[in-house]
Amino acid sequence: MKHSIWGIVPAAGIGRRMQSDIPKQYMLLNGRPVIEHTINALLQNKNISGLVVALQSDDMYWPDIQIASNKPVLQTTGGKQRSDSVLNAINALFQYPHFNKESDWVMVHDAVRPCLRQQDINKLATDVIDNDGGLLALPVRDTMKRQNTDDCAITTVNETVERENLWHALTPQYFPALSLKHALEAAQKNNLPVTDESSAMELAGFSPRLVEGNEDNIKITRPDDLRLASLYLQTQVDQ
Repeated sequence: MKHSIWGIVPAAGIGRRMQSDIPKQYMLLNGRPVIEHTINALLQNKNISGLVVALQSDDMYWPDIQIASNKPVLQTTGGKQRSDSVLNAINALFQYPHFNKESDWVMVHDAVRPCLRQQDINKLATDVIDNDGGLLALPVRDTMKRQNTDDCAITTVNETVERENLWHALTPQYFPALSLKHALEAAQKNNLPVTDESSAMELAGFSPRLVEGNEDNIKITRPDDLRLASLYLQTQVDQ
């Protein structure tokens, strides 16, 4: 591999759906904060040179995170939207002397996806070989429904959506840092909606590769997700 790979973890979100007094990335999972599992999974991988985490400006929980690696872990302030946090993180890397802004790539991963497998990181780094980049994803298996928006009181079906060729986007999402920076800046300048890094790259004319990942790479959004993630992590340890 001719370039280095740096992780980016946007972690400035609050996560209101968790109904918790603390941000969901700091809720305990098997005795340690969710984000600690996430970051250590990334740093454990041989392909990752280091990472930058984007935090709220008044984050009081981060100092308690235990990093199980000697690789560099940079910090920057997160933005209002996820895309703002990722762009801030890329800009922080561009100021870091050991980062090559012309050739290095970034692997952006949700702070609340703590069950990331090493084999998925390796597969993404190996399978994505062109400048369009790529992302972990899962083919949609269930029948998909789109709801009516006319009646707010009752949730009803508007139509059934054909699931063929539909994929669930996961993270990490993996792109050349310079290309992603330009894509995010262009979307920001033109007020275009960006829900993940792939959507920014798509708007810039790229066609990111879909790399099928493991189904246990879940995102912690609701209380029940913590229990499921706990089981997944224990299963990974036992394998």
